[in-house]
Amino acid sequence: MITDAMLVRIGEAVELHHHRGQREAARELFAQIWDELGGEQGDPLHVCVLAHSMADVQDDVHQELIWDQRALAAADLLTDADVAGAGVALPVVGLYPSLHLNLAECHRRLGDLDRAREHLHRAQAKIGALGDDEYGRLIKGGVERLAQQLAAPE
Repeated sequence: MITDAMLVRIGEAVELHHHRGQREAARELFAQIWDELGGEQGDPLHVCVLAHSMADVQDDVHQELIWDQRALAAADLLTDADVAGAGVALPVVGLYPSLHLNLAECHRRLGDLDRAREHLHRAQAKIGALGDDEYGRLIKGGVERLAQQLAAPE
């Protein structure tokens, strides 16, 4: 169970978007929390989770890419002790398949298929860190779909 109060707040914004369809309200709450965190200078776990979630509510793929890049940079600063201390059951390596999947998808949508494939390969390299649970199946399915799209002739 997540015990970190800031992650709980970020989760509330995710809930606004994913379960209530309130994309703009989620984006506004993410922006408020981002300011409270001190932006990219904030706690890397908070920055990673917020930026990864903020990317999902962007209307412009370029902005989505920027947020996903921020999430990846913050993940690179994390340790398993950091995530475990916040009550997150997933080890740091388990964050990378989703982060790289999102980056690959942004690059695909921008037409940069080489970069898309690069991030897809990175996601595939870390996919074994995911469990056979709902989250793991969701990310594995996304990686498989993107791999099929990128393998299809243009």
